[in-house]
Amino acid sequence: MVFMPHWPKPLNFKPINYNLDNMQHLLEILGNPQDNLPPTIHIAGTNGKGSTNAYIRSICKAAGLSYHAYTSPHLIDFNERIVLHNEKISDEYLFELCETVRIVAEKASLQPTFFEGTTAVAFLAFSRKYADLLILETGIGGRLDATNLVQKPLMSIITPISFDHMDVLGHTLSSIAYEKAGIIKPHVACVVSSQVPEVEEVLFKKAYEQNSPFILYGRDFGVHKTQDGFEFMSQYLNCNFPMPALKGDHQILNAATTIAALSFGQNLFEFSQDHFAEGLKNVYWPARITQVNECRKFITQSPNVNVWVDGAHNHHGAKVLANWIKDELSGEISLIIGMTKNRDANLFLSEFEGIFNNIYTVPVKSEPLSYSSEALAQLATHFKPTSCKSLEDALSQVKADHLIITGSLFLAVDVFKLTSIMSTENWTKC
Repeated sequence: MVFMPHWPKPLNFKPINYNLDNMQHLLEILGNPQDNLPPTIHIAGTNGKGSTNAYIRSICKAAGLSYHAYTSPHLIDFNERIVLHNEKISDEYLFELCETVRIVAEKASLQPTFFEGTTAVAFLAFSRKYADLLILETGIGGRLDATNLVQKPLMSIITPISFDHMDVLGHTLSSIAYEKAGIIKPHVACVVSSQVPEVEEVLFKKAYEQNSPFILYGRDFGVHKTQDGFEFMSQYLNCNFPMPALKGDHQILNAATTIAALSFGQNLFEFSQDHFAEGLKNVYWPARITQVNECRKFITQSPNVNVWVDGAHNHHGAKVLANWIKDELSGEISLIIGMTKNRDANLFLSEFEGIFNNIYTVPVKSEPLSYSSEALAQLATHFKPTSCKSLEDALSQVKADHLIITGSLFLAVDVFKLTSIMSTENWTKC
């Protein structure tokens, strides 16, 4: 498995001005593979993109459909990002395609960013192999995202929007929503998850300008949690479903958004209620409130502690995680947190006020741009955290009934590497 492709090198080039000119030129000399893709569902949003992607894959698998999928970031190896006909791209084919794009880019004196280069690789792969559906996830934003050169998707999905990547997308929810709304294409339906009013207004305006059908949570579809699952309601489908395998009430919303999109697209695919139910029950997407009791071997003071890892890394992610903890856990609860630099640690931790008995800060080995444990502890002095030299050091100090490890997807990578539970075999589920 490839931890990172040999080209392009990450962090070697960051454009002064973000635009799609470089990417468009690169794709043109590659023969515009983005114009020869399977029917495509394009997904943007701040939180829930990956889970929605995973739900669609799982439902397609239940229905016997083949799919390509594109997602980022990866957890263990880069191949996770590019799924071809239900399987991760092979090392050999990834190398071949990277070489193809590298040679073309160098001949044209183009210097794509890491995401531009690897997206071009993905488009080539997707255009050369058949699948019934392509699930295409944006990287950051939407309007200027490298994936947004796909001009005629089957539909668009926009998951909940909140504050994240403000240095690129802007410092207001309206500006961030404007960037995400860039994936809405003329006459292409857009399914929109729950949003705050100012975001909803921006998205609706863009859909109106593009004459795009606008399917909105709370107006065109909705959910009601039941004792053993949830009720889904829309003009296309009304029925009860089991709880998704992914934990948390926010996952009911992600599941409902997925069902709304796929039931709206019934003119192309015929998904039955059984397909939806089976897909929800069997969905797999790691680091989304995932239990990792394998960590117990590093915890000497509380050998029976329940350990959970979650990739929450922004305010909205912290909010949904905090709600799950309040609903599901009791007793003494500890937190291990590591974060990427420039994240607002106090805002993130504010959602957990009064929840944790002890907080431990750690560096994130898998993220070169993470805070040191000391710097993170200084940023969060109000919460009186204990600074630890490593994840193992923090685990050795934990004494609690439950332990939450969160703050970064890359910290989840550290957990999975430490416990050796994220083997290649695990990823065949995805």
